[in-house]
Amino acid sequence: MNKEQTLTGVIRGTGACVPKRVMDNDEIAGFVETSDEWIRERTGVERRHIAEEETTVSMAVEAGHQAVEEAGVSPEEIDMILVATGSADRVFPCTACQVQEALGASGAVGFDLNAACSGFLFAYNTAQAYIASGIYRTILIIGSESLSRIVDWTDRGTCILFGDGAGAVLLQAKEGKSYQPVSHSDGRGGPALTGPGVLGRARSIDQDPKETKTEYITMNGKDVFQFAVRKVPQVIKEVLKENELSTEDIDWFVLHQANARIVDAVARRLRLDIGKFPMNLQDYGNTSSASIPILLNELNRKGVLKKGQKLVLAGFGAGLSWGASVLDWDLER
Repeated sequence: MNKEQTLTGVIRGTGACVPKRVMDNDEIAGFVETSDEWIRERTGVERRHIAEEETTVSMAVEAGHQAVEEAGVSPEEIDMILVATGSADRVFPCTACQVQEALGASGAVGFDLNAACSGFLFAYNTAQAYIASGIYRTILIIGSESLSRIVDWTDRGTCILFGDGAGAVLLQAKEGKSYQPVSHSDGRGGPALTGPGVLGRARSIDQDPKETKTEYITMNGKDVFQFAVRKVPQVIKEVLKENELSTEDIDWFVLHQANARIVDAVARRLRLDIGKFPMNLQDYGNTSSASIPILLNELNRKGVLKKGQKLVLAGFGAGLSWGASVLDWDLER
């Protein structure tokens, strides 16, 4: 149920950063058996950004800087930095601590959260819990990914989907209405979508590191699609019921940008106009934990979002994991 007049986190700033290099579908068709038409029909993706000089940290820093700047706060005011990523540059130190140093947020505690494509949503819910408890008041949340480095560029089923980038929001505490989030995980579905890990290569202590086989993202596309089109409408209904709202109360449904066919299917199952489901995956591909904040930043910077509008955020991905949250947009442009 809604909690009236309690501490809640409102978005005061957004930011995004994507690599300079753009790879369109025709370029991919030059090295795997596919075509621009085939990719667009099945995914909605037309192009994606590929990191060359950029890193997960550098993109996170730039996106975070933009969000902090728009919010009009100094780095020293930030209490916490949460970075959602499944493609960190290093196992440790965590990406959040590297962002903290780069931004000069000397008073902030930072840590990373890995929930794959659900990562930003789970980080957002974590931040809201810290704010509601009164522990922290100003939290920077970033989703940043360099997925091109763990994609098998010979696998047509995955290399056409993913792109690199980072998005960020700056939350600040405010007295007002808060909303109950809904999150789920089901580890039984884990094999449907996996990524590499340095600890998962089973290299013995006496094995030459040069002999270690590189691992890549693997995905059972059919299983992931069926999971998403079944669970995302359910969790949206669940979060609305939990907060005594209806679909008519929501102005925008901001979904993880995985595949245009998934977004279309969710809209149909909810019997809603697809126009309430903004998409930008045609320009970025699936950027995993970065997709929701990149889209929020785009909608914010273009003035699409109006103060007082209600949004549903919905994430879904590896784990398997999925969830949804409601927020009131509080920024004016």
